[in-house]
Amino acid sequence: MTTNTMSHPQLVHWHRKAEASARDTPTARWTVAEVQALLDLPLPELMHRAQTVHREHHDPSHLELATLLSIKTGGCPEDCGYCPQSVHHETGVPATKMMTPDEVREVVLGAKSAGASRFCMGAAWRAPNDRDLDKVAVLVRVVKDAGLEACCTLGMLSGDQAQRLREAGLDYYNHNLDTAPELYGSIITTRDYQDRLDTLGRVREAGIHVCSGGIVGMGESRQGRAGLIAQLANLAPYPESVPINHLVKVPGTPMADEPDLDPLEFVRTVAVARITMPRAKVRLSAGRRQMDDSTQVLCFLAGANSIFYGDKLLVTGNADVAADQDLLTRLGMHTTRAHA
Repeated sequence: MTTNTMSHPQLVHWHRKAEASARDTPTARWTVAEVQALLDLPLPELMHRAQTVHREHHDPSHLELATLLSIKTGGCPEDCGYCPQSVHHETGVPATKMMTPDEVREVVLGAKSAGASRFCMGAAWRAPNDRDLDKVAVLVRVVKDAGLEACCTLGMLSGDQAQRLREAGLDYYNHNLDTAPELYGSIITTRDYQDRLDTLGRVREAGIHVCSGGIVGMGESRQGRAGLIAQLANLAPYPESVPINHLVKVPGTPMADEPDLDPLEFVRTVAVARITMPRAKVRLSAGRRQMDDSTQVLCFLAGANSIFYGDKLLVTGNADVAADQDLLTRLGMHTTRAHA
């Protein structure tokens, strides 16, 4: 009888790779084939490997709570096939003006009182202009004044814009790679992969922490998911925060009719993100509303240690706050409170 398990030399190899990733050394480079080999493991063995790496670098009972707010919704000129805010898709999402500092402050304080320690602000732009960036800088200071970590996702940035956000106090900048390089053109045509990588490089050069992940369930194969994880893990250094999103199928978008992804494939993706990026916060992001408690628990066991927390993610629904609190209580997990 044959079994699809790792031999001892293979286990040593993956452990050394994970250790190299933790130190961000050149030997940490992951090939797509190596990442797919991890995804192909029997699930119990993959979970054990992920748990081992996770416990070496994190408290397995700790969870970061982050809240996401759309400060400027709709009217985006990009044609991302998954996004309800694109002007190219008829989704019924209206374009709005940017929220005022007082409006944002009210949401920030509510998120803080509910337990969030990081506050993320998103705006539906291809790239902000300088006048918009001035307004965002004010909002960053609103978040920082409340004692929360500040994160923004605003589209592509120039080097000067990244530096200005750093001077305003921004802690993290989110710019997802979305999918594997070879699949990108089938999802988005209004920019290319290098545009994404260039912005991440400018953010890193400005001294801002990088938040970058992707979306699974967009019709990609397991190899496609391996390509995404390899691309993220091979950034130098890899992102401090890695959101793993499950496609939210919004009517009116080109991806509204994509077949459902097996929940265990999502769990596998989380586990491999943990192994290849040991020190990162791996966040359950979009799509959590469609997950049952058991799937979320498996994700935590696979190494996820952050969630988006609140009633809404930009324009799509999120898991209920009371349900999240109940689940965390039942699991005995604890969170980090924001500074007073």
